[in-house]
Amino acid sequence: MWSKVNTFLNCVIGSFAGVFIAESVWTYWDYKTHPQRYALMSAPWYTSVLLFGILTAVIILTAVVGKILIRKKISRGPGKNGSR
Repeated sequence: MWSKVNTFLNCVIGSFAGVFIAESVWTYWDYKTHPQRYALMSAPWYTSVLLFGILTAVIILTAVVGKILIRKKISRGPGKNGSR
């Protein structure tokens, strides 16, 4: 069961990292090809990249903490410390 959860968390980390990279590249490309669209905005063109980066970092950090907790649970083993 723990290996399935670990695999799922690996998929979450990889998926969010990949989507973040793709979205960042697309936003930069769109900025370079359509600068007039971004000139009308009051915020810099990279604001959406920063916000999505923060969200991605929080999700990846949560998944990594979950992986660490799983690793500690597996290394502790069943039956130690009165737990099963």
